[in-house]
Amino acid sequence: MNQLFAAAAEVQQYCQQRNWKFCFIGGLATLRWGEPRFTGDVDLTILANYGEEELVIDGLLDRFVPRLRDARHFALAHRVVLVSATNGTPVDVALGALDFEERTMERASLWDANGVMLLTCSADDLIVHKVFAGRDRDWADIGGIVARQRGKLDRTVILAELAPLLQAKGDSENLTRAGDMLAADA
Repeated sequence: MNQLFAAAAEVQQYCQQRNWKFCFIGGLATLRWGEPRFTGDVDLTILANYGEEELVIDGLLDRFVPRLRDARHFALAHRVVLVSATNGTPVDVALGALDFEERTMERASLWDANGVMLLTCSADDLIVHKVFAGRDRDWADIGGIVARQRGKLDRTVILAELAPLLQAKGDSENLTRAGDMLAADA
């Protein structure tokens, strides 16, 4: 089994045992919905409402190897838990609390990743995550997702989810850029 998929399966099994709402985002979801590219880590979001994050943080740090000396403090300050799976694969866990993140988990679905069933976000939600991050690599991924999912994306949902997130960030430019990329899909 691929090391990345094995690490994701390990984390997924732990989340399921804990009855945590979660889904994979980032490179794994890009492999599902976009153009294949190398990814060396596992990215996921676990729902952890404000004031409830310690339970998730402590659970992850008890089960997986922390990648930072003061991983708990970092996680509490940044709402990101940085650990490694048993096979050494880096795992980045975002602690989600926004309504969008909860809706992302509701829209998530299983993907057969070479015989490993993994719960990933939808292609639409992946685009929202990528636009919000807005790095060059993310824009390249968005182009691949739009090309591969031609005619299957829900532009209305994507832009409706993106608008308030980017407004809170003070970023109207990326909303226009995303709208232009999605218009090419119509």
